Formats: sequence, structure tokens, C-alpha cells
Amino acid sequence: MPGLTVFTVASALCVVAPGVGWLVAARALQAAGAAALMPTSLALLLVNTPAERRPQAIRSWAAIGGIAAGLGPVIGGLLVEADWRWVFLVNVPVGAVGLVAGARLLPDARPDRDGRFPDLVGAAVLTLAIGVLALGLVKADAWGWGSPEVIGSLVAAMVLGGAFWLRSARHSAPIVELPMLRTPVFAAATLAALLFTVAFAAMLLTSVLWCQQVWGYSAIRTGLAIAPGPLVVPVLAVISGPVVRRLGTGRTAALGCLLFAVGLGWWAIVLDTAPHYATAFVPGMLITGIGVGFALPTLVGAAAAALAPTRFATGSAVTTMARQTGSVIGVALMVTLLATPETPAAALDAFRHGWWAAAATAVLAAATALALPRPGAAGRA
Repeated sequence: MPGLTVFTVASALCVVAPGVGWLVAARALQAAGAAALMPTSLALLLVNTPAERRPQAIRSWAAIGGIAAGLGPVIGGLLVEADWRWVFLVNVPVGAVGLVAGARLLPDARPDRDGRFPDLVGAAVLTLAIGVLALGLVKADAWGWGSPEVIGSLVAAMVLGGAFWLRSARHSAPIVELPMLRTPVFAAATLAALLFTVAFAAMLLTSVLWCQQVWGYSAIRTGLAIAPGPLVVPVLAVISGPVVRRLGTGRTAALGCLLFAVGLGWWAIVLDTAPHYATAFVPGMLITGIGVGFALPTLVGAAAAALAPTRFATGSAVTTMARQTGSVIGVALMVTLLATPETPAAALDAFRHGWWAAAATAVLAAATALALPRPGAAGRA
């Protein structure tokens, strides 16, 4: 359980960080631990679950994530009100309990281990490519879309992405095994998950900023305000099995993506600077939550089911990486689209542009998801 160990130690380092630089470094280490933890957890679940029970196991795994997403902002708001260090300190005892329980209960399964050292240079190139892309998107409003800096950032991201692709094709242990992407179901599910996460990250960021900056909510009140959407996800994730069996993975995921787009469109049409939480904000949040419940577990399950059990860990890591990349892109796009509005009317206009852009991305994810199999087809998750 190296990932959980690194995450727990990094959380403790965040607590004792003497300055911003140390905090950023500890956060980077924390992110590395989380990056190793998330795909490993899903891979262990899949390896040790009979094939006929894997779809339900994946939905349960996603449901737990939905509960965490719903409670996280609320608990985080409470902790920040006390002291920001508590946000990191709370991870330490949880991580310690997880390490003890994992050592006693988890099987020692390493389905992807073959002794080859992973391509760390390729990982660095990919990270740099994503970082340069995010930089260009974030600074596009300040620099101008046609500025040499933005164009240079986008070109550099493309060049670095191409270099990463070539290196992955030649390395004996690449970060992304390209043959996986030649599996149609895995490729379609992973791309749809990336696009959907772009929209999801945009929704999450804009909902928080809207509540705090436009409606003037506190951190605690904002967490409570956005909780209904994530708390719908576990219910839908668990009960969506019959829908998947009837419609198939592609149509179920597409339905979720389209519902997510509808929720964003609702906000773009209905929300105003005057706070109408129950009648304007909550319906959009609930609709997006239903969309996540149908889309995300289905896409993750489809990607996993497309691979052999010996590739569960690697495939889960690739899907997780795609989702995290989508989060970076989604946040960067919203930072550019929202900019720094000077009046409430300008803020409303900026947020509406952001919501429509995120809705369009969710529709693209739905179109991509339709490439997944229908009922009775091989590879159904």
C-alpha cells in the first residue's frame, strides 16, 4: 500500500508546513500518493471479485466516491472555519487506520507486476505537456488567445504530447500502454470519461464560485449548498444496474452525460444574481448528480470490463489519468471563461458562458459513449 503510505505522510507534512513553498511541495507528494492509491484500489477490487459481480462492485466503488464528494465540501468547510491545517490533519488518522486494516485484510495481489521499471521520463513529459496546456488556457484571457505566449503554450503541449506518444510506443514499460487504446471499448470509455470529467470539474468549480462570489455564501454554507448533487450519485450508482442491462453501457452513459448537460443548461437559463437556492440552484444540482450516477460508474465499468484481469491495474490507472487530465482542462477553461468580472451582470454573463461550454463538452462525451456496446454485445459492463 505505498500510495496510501505516501498520501498519509504527505498529509502530515502539509500540517507542519512552515510556508507556502513547503505546502505546495507536500501537496505534490500527496497528489502522487493519491495517484497511486485510486487505480490500485479499483484494481484490487476487480481482481478479487468474480466476473459476474464486477459491475455491481464497480457501482459500489463509485457510490463510495459519491458519498465522499457530497460530504467533503461540508466537512471541509467546517474544518477551514477552525483552521486550514485541520483539512490535512484529518487525513492522518484515517490513513493510519487504512494502513492497518489493509495490511490485515487486503490480499497481496500484483496482477501487473513484471519487474520492469516504469517510464518515469515519459511520465515527466506527459505532466509537462498537461501543465503547459493548462498554463495556456488559464492565461488566455490575460495574454489573449492570439498572443505568442498562448499559441506557444498550445504548440508546446502538442509537441510534448507527440513526444510522449512516440516514447510510449518504444518503451518497454510505458506509462500508457498504447495497445490498450486499440481496444475500441476501452478507448471509447476512457475518452468519454475524460470529456465528462472536463464538464464535471467545470460544474464543481463554478458551483462553488457562484455560491461564494455571487451569492456571498460562507464556506460551510457553500458545502451544504452543493451537497445534494453528489449525495444523489451513490443511490443512482447502486440502482443503475437494471438500466445498464436494458439500455447497454453506451446508452446508459450517454443518458447520464446528457442529463448532466441538461442540469448545466438549467443553471445557464434559470440562475440569477438574486439568490433563489431551492427553486433555481437545487434542481440543476440534482439533475447533474443523476447524470453523474448514470455516466461515471458505467464508463469506469466499461473501461475495466474491456481488459483482461491481468491488466486491471494498468487500465484503471490510464482511466484515472484521463479523468484527472479532464479535471485540469475543465478548471483551466473555467478560469479563462470566468476571468475577473467587475459587475454582477458581467459575472452572470461569464458564468452562463462557462455553463454552456461545459454542457457542450458533456454532449460530446455522450456522443463518444454511444460507441460502447449495446445489450447483448461483448464487453458489456
